[in-house]
Amino acid sequence: MAILREIGAHFSPDKQGTVFTVWAPNAEKVEVLLHKPEPIQVPLQREAMGYWTGLSEFATPGTRYTFTLDDETERPDPASQFQPTTVHEASEVIDHTSFNWTDRNWKGLPLEQYIIYELHVGTFSEEGTFEGVISKLTELQDLGVNAIEIMPVAQFAGSRNWGYDGVYPFATQNSYGGPEGLKKLVNACHEAGIAVVLDVVYNHMGPEGNYLNDFGPYFTDKYNTPWGNALNFDDAHSDHVRNFFIQNALMWLRDFHIDALRLDAVHAIYDTGARHFLQELKEQTSLLGKQLGREFILIAESDQSDVRLLNPTEKGGYGLDAQWFDDYHHAIHTLVTGELEGYYEDFGKPEHLQKALQHTFVYNGLYSEHRKRTIGSDATDVPAKQFVVCSQNHDQVGNRMLGERLTELVSFEMLKTVAGLILLSPYTPMLFMGEEYGEKNPFLYFVSHTDEELVEAVRKGRKEEFKYFAHKGEFPDPQSEETFNRSKLTHGYTQNEQQNQLRNFYKELINLRKTAPALAKPDKPHMHVQMDAEQMVLHLVHVGAEPSLHCLFNLSQEEREVTLDSSQGQSWRAIINSAESAWGGKAEKESANITSTITVQPEAMLVLQKVK
Repeated sequence: MAILREIGAHFSPDKQGTVFTVWAPNAEKVEVLLHKPEPIQVPLQREAMGYWTGLSEFATPGTRYTFTLDDETERPDPASQFQPTTVHEASEVIDHTSFNWTDRNWKGLPLEQYIIYELHVGTFSEEGTFEGVISKLTELQDLGVNAIEIMPVAQFAGSRNWGYDGVYPFATQNSYGGPEGLKKLVNACHEAGIAVVLDVVYNHMGPEGNYLNDFGPYFTDKYNTPWGNALNFDDAHSDHVRNFFIQNALMWLRDFHIDALRLDAVHAIYDTGARHFLQELKEQTSLLGKQLGREFILIAESDQSDVRLLNPTEKGGYGLDAQWFDDYHHAIHTLVTGELEGYYEDFGKPEHLQKALQHTFVYNGLYSEHRKRTIGSDATDVPAKQFVVCSQNHDQVGNRMLGERLTELVSFEMLKTVAGLILLSPYTPMLFMGEEYGEKNPFLYFVSHTDEELVEAVRKGRKEEFKYFAHKGEFPDPQSEETFNRSKLTHGYTQNEQQNQLRNFYKELINLRKTAPALAKPDKPHMHVQMDAEQMVLHLVHVGAEPSLHCLFNLSQEEREVTLDSSQGQSWRAIINSAESAWGGKAEKESANITSTITVQPEAMLVLQKVK
């Protein structure tokens, strides 16, 4: 295991000052410029492997500073933990020892209990800050979710961005509330019994304010990515780039008490070395967990359908805890919307939904017409809890030209049925902010770059991406503040009867998942799945513990008569019917036990509990 090296600015009351460390292997001279009323130059000493370090008693929390390379180039700290003004100006020393944490009894939640709620800090609340999220935690508690996944908060240019244009991975976005604001949010979440998943980006850096090349070979031209040269995880000097990102992960977990990290697009982390960066990252975070008496979770995003991410190292894997599972989303989305464009062309058949439940990866060594190659491996034996599923997320909504949510694409009845497919599956469920009440505002792509040439390039790129959809209306300008404001949640369900009914239905499903014995530890070996392709009715039976649950999902627009297993005098009781009036439907409550057949309303779902 590689020896890690501390980087950045670290204030220590014991040392009566701040230790600065930066990796700049090609520099002949490095100094820290302290931005005091009277500027102070602090020379750094060169150490092995191109690191420069030095202690200054004049640098205390709140001190702003930059690095000067060879008396010529002045730049913020690559490992800056706070950029109080912009991505182009001075970094600020912060103190991780001063925050008053009150979550000492919090030990986290096991992965199989996670019910995740993905949110974007800037659009989740009217304030668009960490404080704004805190003000909504009681609503999330009431809903029943027990984990929030925060889209990236690493400092980006301006105040409006999805977060994937971050250029200071260690610095918490200033417009959201900075590092202090994030700590307050995590602390409040833990007090509320809510785990925190943070989305981090280790596959590329944003375009504006990215000064890493001034310091060293952080990038390599060995590989190309959609964002330019790849980050250097396996070329010359890559040990120190790996150290940079591993230190970043450890900081979030140790200093901010984050419970889990969602690793963005790991298929774009190129590493052909003997120990893949992801494996080393898992090893180091596990070591930190042992030291702190906590278990940290790493969740990968990948479109490769590759079990190597999750397999233990003794099986040649990287040992990550979970990954996003797109196949399930695609199988559901194509069946309920009829959309078959782009990557959806590989889906759309009823058997895809059954396979996604029984075997996980639909493309498990099969030829993909969309990609024009064979993809995937067999994940049948991988526990279901290791796959995060959703019907909506920032990508699937926001990468549509008009950012339409599922609310705009299917009926109210189908929204409830799709909710059941996610929350009653054996997989780890994730909701996208606002879906629980059918938010109608879109979630659009937005930026706030200050470089006009870059702004025009972004506009041109997005227009080119959606040139075939010009018939759908005017293209939203990513740079416009109106585009950002249109993406904010309304939280208007208290004034809208139908939205309130939908939210209450989500609450009911979440409560069932938490309390039903058959769903205590749902997994593929503990369920039966049958997709009736002719009737378009999915049977999903959970048999892990008694009483078993028989979930029926009618994905057709016709009423269906469904025959149940009545062998050995078995009977069932309806405990949830999405078509009931309580949930905004028109059906009467079913009170009698069911022994043979039952009618499922169009686009409806039923949960039947076995009667002993």
